[in-house]
Amino acid sequence: MNAVSRDRPITIAILAIGGQGGGVLSDWLISLGERNGWYVQATSVPGVAQRTGATIYYLEMMPFSGVTPVLAMMPAPGDVDVVVAAELMEAGRAVQRGLVSPDRTTLIASSHRALGIIEKTAPGDGIADSRTVERIARKRAKRFIAHDFQQLAEANESVISASLFGAIAAAGVLPFPRTAFEETIKAGGKGVASSLAAFAAAAEAVTTGGGTGDVNRPGMAAPVELRPVGGPAKERAEYERAVARIANEFPAETVAMTAAGLRHVVDFQDAAYGHLYLDRLAGLLALDRADRGHALTIEAAKYLARAMAYDDVIRVADLKTRAARFARVRSEARAGDDQVIHVTEFMHPRAEEIIGMMPAGLGRRVEARPGLVRTIDRLFNKGRHVRTDSIFWFLVLYALSGLRGYRRKNLRHAVEEQHIAEWLATVRRSVAISYDLGVEVVKCRRLIKGYSDTHARGTAKYDKVMAALPLLENRPDGAHWVRRLREAALLDEGGVQLDGALKTVATL
Repeated sequence: MNAVSRDRPITIAILAIGGQGGGVLSDWLISLGERNGWYVQATSVPGVAQRTGATIYYLEMMPFSGVTPVLAMMPAPGDVDVVVAAELMEAGRAVQRGLVSPDRTTLIASSHRALGIIEKTAPGDGIADSRTVERIARKRAKRFIAHDFQQLAEANESVISASLFGAIAAAGVLPFPRTAFEETIKAGGKGVASSLAAFAAAAEAVTTGGGTGDVNRPGMAAPVELRPVGGPAKERAEYERAVARIANEFPAETVAMTAAGLRHVVDFQDAAYGHLYLDRLAGLLALDRADRGHALTIEAAKYLARAMAYDDVIRVADLKTRAARFARVRSEARAGDDQVIHVTEFMHPRAEEIIGMMPAGLGRRVEARPGLVRTIDRLFNKGRHVRTDSIFWFLVLYALSGLRGYRRKNLRHAVEEQHIAEWLATVRRSVAISYDLGVEVVKCRRLIKGYSDTHARGTAKYDKVMAALPLLENRPDGAHWVRRLREAALLDEGGVQLDGALKTVATL
């Protein structure tokens, strides 16, 4: 930083959401200034709630000359020297609020994402484009430092406040030596070793790489390896045979998605179910076109796997009792080996889930008796807090997950199989009319996902789109309109946008 003026303070704004240690970072900066003979004033304004509004910690500091200065309580647009964002979208919020100016502000941000409520609740892919925020931040800030400081903190068993403190030290935005920063951490007396490790890692990242790590969109999956899964020897042999089928029967550009789908389906049921998946996919491959990059097969590999590996009671119970899940919970809670973790689930099974577990014939007879369905719903459709860390409820869910071998005989599976058969028949008919139309119909299966009410809403939207297909399939722009209907269905949970689009289609 340039020579410090004694006529004006250094201004710092920290934007952090709940649990990111913004208060700790603010306290460290206060201590850092005061330990070096500076006068520091700090205020904080909390947001409404986690991910709907970050807390803004604002600090002003200047060398103490014996006279108490008059400092501001809140940051003013165009008057902030350093902005620290504990998550990328908070950097975007800072720019939007005018806290970042190209002639003055150094913007330090962690490039990781903590998804907002709107992003999580969107029926489709509601994740905001991180690259847009990065591009705007680079344009609006005098200097932009971005790195995944969350990952650096986790790698050193610390919290992001420590790595952000290291980034501030390495950025040279404050007139204090690095040793002064480290002494401030030591003076805190808590988690000193891990905090110093995270501090050093962040400082190294900023110093050697300029703190310009890639800002990527979250959720990008790593390439799927073609390797056997665990289980009995016979099951592994069948899985290896299925893997060999992919290599021998499917074009190279479809292998990655097909392999991912196969693993997902086998994990859901068994290797025999995986072979059924490949049989169905091979039927669509026969209708595909190499000159179009086998787009039909690639999209079908994704959505057929999702359709066959639907969320039912057995699946939910299986996922909630896996050792990997309990290990993840312990890791996220940062629990020590000598600490006990309590895991409470909220469950409210509807009558449909209970009846779906019955043998197909019995389930259909029960469905035909509305009074009996209402009775089952009254008995089971109640919100329950279930302690899956307790022996009783763990064994209950573990027993339910053990019904995997029975799944293909129950009503829910029969319903899903019928739906898949109808969907694939529609795809085949659509491809015969137009290749692009067939691909769009495959993608419409994206609307159906989730569990319980979410699944019911998605299915209703899918049915509405398919009901409009006869009006569109013979139009030259039919594929375009199917895509528009699907995108409208993904815009809101209640389907208001879809209903509006369907009215437009009716006028064509």
